[in-house]
Amino acid sequence: MSYYNSKIVPYSFDAAISKITDELKKEGFGILTEIDVKDTLKKKLDVEFRKYRILGACNPPLAYEALQAENNIGVLLPCNIIVQETVEGKVQVSFVNPAVSMQAVQNEKLLPVAEKVSGKLKNVMNNL
Repeated sequence: MSYYNSKIVPYSFDAAISKITDELKKEGFGILTEIDVKDTLKKKLDVEFRKYRILGACNPPLAYEALQAENNIGVLLPCNIIVQETVEGKVQVSFVNPAVSMQAVQNEKLLPVAEKVSGKLKNVMNNL
C-alpha cells in the first residue's frame, strides 16, 4: 500500500484548489495551512519551480479522536494534500494515505480513526 493516493484532474491549478476545498468541506475538513512551494523556493533560494501547493486539511472531530488515542499523533496532523503542475502541464492531486502513515505509530486504537479519515479522503478524491 502506498503512502499517498493520486490522480490527474481536469481542472486548472487554481480551480483544482477551489474544488478540493469545497469537496473537503463536504467531508467535514477545513484547510488549516497552505504552503506555496513555488513562491517559497523563489524567495528563499531564488530558484524556479513548478506550481506546487501543500494544503493542510483537518477534520476536527477525527483529529480529536486521534489525539485521545495517541497524544503524540499531532506530528502526523494535519492531513497533507498536494496540488502540483506536472511536467506535461497537467494538474495532479495527491492525498496522504492515513491508514499507511498510522501503521508506523503501532497503536491499534488509531486504526478506526485512520480508516474513517481514509474513507473521507477517498470520497473527496472520487469527486474531483
